[in-house]
Amino acid sequence: MESTDRELEQVYTSILTAGSPQELKERRIACQSGLLQQLNVIPIEEWTLRVNKMHDLVARQAVTLSEAQMKEAGYGPPPCAYSFIVFGSAGREEATLWSDQDNGLIVEGEPDGSKRSYFRTFGGILSDILEVAGYEKCEGKVMSSEPLWNKTLSEWQEQLAGWRGQLEWEPVRYLIIASDMRHVAGSADLSARWQESFHAGYAGNEKLAAAVLRNTVRHKATLNLLGQVLTERFGDYAGGFDVKYGVYIPLVNFVRHLSLAHGVRASSTLKRLDQLQKLGRYEHLDAVRQAFLTALRMRVNTPYEDKDGLLSSSDYMGEKELKNKQLFAELRESLLLVRRLHRALQRQLRSAERRQS
Repeated sequence: MESTDRELEQVYTSILTAGSPQELKERRIACQSGLLQQLNVIPIEEWTLRVNKMHDLVARQAVTLSEAQMKEAGYGPPPCAYSFIVFGSAGREEATLWSDQDNGLIVEGEPDGSKRSYFRTFGGILSDILEVAGYEKCEGKVMSSEPLWNKTLSEWQEQLAGWRGQLEWEPVRYLIIASDMRHVAGSADLSARWQESFHAGYAGNEKLAAAVLRNTVRHKATLNLLGQVLTERFGDYAGGFDVKYGVYIPLVNFVRHLSLAHGVRASSTLKRLDQLQKLGRYEHLDAVRQAFLTALRMRVNTPYEDKDGLLSSSDYMGEKELKNKQLFAELRESLLLVRRLHRALQRQLRSAERRQS
């Protein structure tokens, strides 16, 4: 294991010297190979951190390569400071080896035409480099190439305020995505100021909290009335179980909800749980942590395909894996907890709606 650790550190270092998008892809694949050797050998929380360290290093080098390409194309260096940020599983430091892009840019100062032109082009180049390096473009278009996620700080602050004021499904969904934001490259100060704006607008806003909770309680049924695990009945994944949306996302959503309610600034689920436990207000957080670690482990062990060194997975556990009695028992126990948490959130939402009616 020590030699593998040393080799992995060497590959981490090599990522930051990749001179082209293709070279960046090759070094990511080399790092990925070392990580796969450690899967199910070291604790899942440590393994997940190592995977996300790789993703961060790849992203930082992609930013460096994007700046170089902008100079080569005649745009010159960045006209001001900026921050590259990530959302989704990357924001929570929970990205798998097959996670896609979820990112954005925060640009310093007030908007103007030349600045907007530079960073829209830059964001597009950056997204393309990340795609070459193995990160599929986000179907929901949460990327630095998209105007909605590529703005000056003042434009971001205005947009966050607009989302907070609408309380409809789509803007609230955007706020939930934004709540997992994490700084990766560029100006840490811009990211910190962005987070201040986000949390200041959420604190004490009961209507917004209820709207977020309304989005959060949407839940894929995973157990029937008898407490039996519901598997897919039809389609390509018939007989399988959706680990991502069946158990992982409901736990992420529950912990996020509590964290936003208490002003917890951490973005990762485990760090959020650490801070929530310090409050001493909730009894079942140890069980939530255990279920979450089980969900992480199951998710990264779902069957995957290897295409030219890059991995893809449906996040479904197959019928064959579900025949493992110990794994199935762990899954069912986690789902029973998810059901209890979901019912608690539903009661909380009904109470909040009564207070507002």
